[in-house]
Amino acid sequence: MLKFIVDGFRSPGSWVMWIILLLAFVILGLIIERVWYLFLKCGTGTGTFMSGIAKYLKAGDYEKAIKYATSVKTPLAKGVTAILENRGKSAKAVQKAIDEVFLTETPKIGRFIPILNTLANLSTLLGLTGTILGLMIAFDAVANVPAAQRAQALATGISVAMSTTLFGLIVAVPTMLAHGLISAKSDSVIEEMDEKTAKLVNLIEE
Repeated sequence: MLKFIVDGFRSPGSWVMWIILLLAFVILGLIIERVWYLFLKCGTGTGTFMSGIAKYLKAGDYEKAIKYATSVKTPLAKGVTAILENRGKSAKAVQKAIDEVFLTETPKIGRFIPILNTLANLSTLLGLTGTILGLMIAFDAVANVPAAQRAQALATGISVAMSTTLFGLIVAVPTMLAHGLISAKSDSVIEEMDEKTAKLVNLIEE
C-alpha cells in the first residue's frame, strides 16, 4: 500500500497528493491540540480539584478555595471561581456569573471540532478529484495514445485514480473517527461542568 501512495506522488496526480498531505498535517495539529486540551487539561484531575474545593468549604475557608480555584486553568475551575466570588449574592446574580463563564468557555471547548469533519470530507473529495483525473488520463490514452504506448498510459491513469482515492480515504477515515471521539469528549466536559457547578451552588446555599 505504501508503494502505491509513493507512486502517487510521482504521478500526474501528484498535486492532489500534496494537497491531501498538507491537509493531513493540519488535521494532525488540530487533533493534538484538542486531545491536549480536552483529554489532558480538562479531562484529568477533576476529582482531585473538587475534593480540594470541598475541603476548603468544609473548613469555611472561602478565600483559600477561591485562590485554589483561580490557580487551576480549566473551564470547571473558572465556573467554581465565579460561584465562590459571588457567594452571598442573590441566586440570580450567581446564575448570571455562571452563565457568563459558560458563554466564554463553551466555544473554547468546542473549538476546531467542526473543522475536523470538514477537512475529512475535503480529503475524500480531493481523492475523488484524483480519481476523475486518472480516468481522464486513461480515456485519453484509449483515444489518442499510440497502441505501443497505450498500456503504459492506461496503467498511469489507473494508478493516479487509485492512489489519490486511497490516500484521501487514509486521511479521511481516521479524521472522522477522531472527530467523533473529540466531539463526545467535548460534550462530556460541558455536561460535567454543568453538573459540578450546579452541585456547588446547592452546597453553598445549604
